Amino acid sequence: MKKIIYTFILFVFFILISTIIMLATLGIETNRFNNIIIKKISQSNNNIKVKFNTIKFKLDIKQLSLFLETNNPYIDYRDISIPIKNIKVYTDFISLIKSDPKIKKINLIFNKLDIEELKRLSVTFKPSNLTSFVQNKIKQGKIETKLEIYLDENNLLDNFIARGSVSNLNAEIIDNINLEKTNFNFFADKSDILFKNISSETGPIKINEGDLKLKLSSEISLEANFKTNLKYNNSYKNYRNLIEDFKFSENLSILEAELNNSFFINFDETFKVKRYFYKNNGKIVKANFNFKTPLDYELFDEKINQISFVNSEIKNNFNSKKKTTNISGNYLLNNNKPLSFNLENITENDSLKLTLDADYNKSLNLEVINYKKKKDTIANLLINLEKQKDILIIKNISFREKINSILAKDVKFKKGKFLSFKNIYIKTNKNGKKNNDFSVFYGKKIVIKGTNFDASYLPKLFNKKKTKSSFLDISKDLEIDVTNIIAPMSENLKNFKLIGRIEKGKFTKISSKGDFGSNNFLDIVMKKDVNSKKRYLEIYSDLTRPLLTEFSFFKGLTGGKLLYTSVIDGNNYNSKLKIEDFNLINAPGMVKLLSLADLSGLADLAEGEGLSFDVLEIKMEKNKDILTFSEILALGPSISVLMEGYQSPTVTSLRGTLVPAKTINKMISKIPVLGDIIIPKEVGEGLFGISFKMKGPKGKIKTTINPIKTITPRFIQKIINRNKKSK
Repeated sequence: MKKIIYTFILFVFFILISTIIMLATLGIETNRFNNIIIKKISQSNNNIKVKFNTIKFKLDIKQLSLFLETNNPYIDYRDISIPIKNIKVYTDFISLIKSDPKIKKINLIFNKLDIEELKRLSVTFKPSNLTSFVQNKIKQGKIETKLEIYLDENNLLDNFIARGSVSNLNAEIIDNINLEKTNFNFFADKSDILFKNISSETGPIKINEGDLKLKLSSEISLEANFKTNLKYNNSYKNYRNLIEDFKFSENLSILEAELNNSFFINFDETFKVKRYFYKNNGKIVKANFNFKTPLDYELFDEKINQISFVNSEIKNNFNSKKKTTNISGNYLLNNNKPLSFNLENITENDSLKLTLDADYNKSLNLEVINYKKKKDTIANLLINLEKQKDILIIKNISFREKINSILAKDVKFKKGKFLSFKNIYIKTNKNGKKNNDFSVFYGKKIVIKGTNFDASYLPKLFNKKKTKSSFLDISKDLEIDVTNIIAPMSENLKNFKLIGRIEKGKFTKISSKGDFGSNNFLDIVMKKDVNSKKRYLEIYSDLTRPLLTEFSFFKGLTGGKLLYTSVIDGNNYNSKLKIEDFNLINAPGMVKLLSLADLSGLADLAEGEGLSFDVLEIKMEKNKDILTFSEILALGPSISVLMEGYQSPTVTSLRGTLVPAKTINKMISKIPVLGDIIIPKEVGEGLFGISFKMKGPKGKIKTTINPIKTITPRFIQKIINRNKKSK
């Protein structure tokens, strides 16, 4: 009996095992359930039409579940054929027998789809913009998909899982910009869509090691990580609009970079962005900015045609509230030697914070303090600035080159116009000697104090055409106390003190005094008429060279005492200049004039020891850019000159009369007989003098002469009056 029972159990077990093996491998073919399943699918969605070939009833050992399987079924959705390779329907066997199938899960394996087939299917996609994208933007590609559909007790969709891959995708993302050779794997369910192992190319950009996650549950979000390899040049002009928001983007000619990127975007239900962040870090291998119009700044002797960045590290951190950029590495100016730099830029709402720490090796010329940095010497520039709406505050400026330094704090601007600063410290050296050591303080008044100020270049600045400056709105009292002011020549000014007033960038009050030494002084006084608003300026100096050396008109003038007075009415200047007891040595204009007049002796004297003069008087008026000379009179023991004319930015025009001393002495001897002076009685007495003209642009002035026998009464009167004064 036991043997029979044992044999029966073994037989049953064998049958069971055989059945399991058969169900797991071959399955049981049947058509019995076709109509039941088709009817059930039609009931759930009447847009779906299904036809099955033979259905196999099989066992899934891994999941310990029974399922129905068929290959290459015909499935039609809204009259569009869906290419399915295999379908598995996991169901309750008892429910099938009862003709009321309870489907737990459906596994679908799709044939590899070409993009054209996907376009036909896309008309059923939601939302509509997804359909539009597939129809109009995707050009080519293939997709492989496996889909698992999970149903609840009522055969309604509970969840789904989609797996697959996309290969050789080509899609237009922006006008004329395509993603090409795009490959990735994907996973999707009701709550998430995940793309893995993304690789793609778009023009100069290669993307690899990418992943992207779209979260659809609760809050909608998009998250991605990927690497980019960028090699941009001017041949990719259609990609320039991607960087058009960056300054100097139009000048970018080359950009090579290797970056690690990540971003996160959070959407509301309407897919409107609520918040986001973007991060990247990596290396700028090379970046070239070429300027069609070179950068030309007055401080720099060399124009900047190109700025390059090489082997520089970059970090960006952007979010909906704050943007931070860090760049450090090396840069080159005009393809010269590499220099180190570090830049941090933070923007938040309407505010900006920037820190720049950079080396600089080009020449730099600060004429106002006569400081010039030589080319190829390394200087360091450190700038910290903040911007709040339309207020810009340069918190710190530090410029250091060897033992030279310029420091400034809290320089404020509003809409490009200067507001204020806290202080400025300047220390510079020239030819191994200290030439500047002073401080500037900006408070209730401007105070300048120090031991040294190099004013060598100031006369040149006064002779230059003035340009519009943001400092024109300054209105402050001014106080200067400097021990040693270095003048253009060797006559330094000691113990210079000034008390004055500046209104809208212009002096309205000056009271100053300085000591040249050896009992020689400089006095400057300016007053403003309250009623007429005119300003009256008077400058007296026991020495002329420090004040006139940079004015080409006075080239060769030495010695003498100077008195300058001017009435300033707006932009109009009515001025007088008087210089007494001076010499003219090797003045090119005078030498040329005497040579043309065949006064070789005087010409030789002018080139050698010089011509002495008793007085020079100039009456002039300046209106805008035109300087008119109503009278230029120079009287001396060897020669006297009377001129008039004008000077504009483009041309100088002077005409006048030159009379040697021999003729003048003869005139003086005949003072009682005025008619004899004007018209000489003696025939063959010789020429009275020379009439001349000087006209032309700077550096190309042409001089012409004409011998004369008469002298204007005005010239005669000037000589007579001068002779009376001398007696």
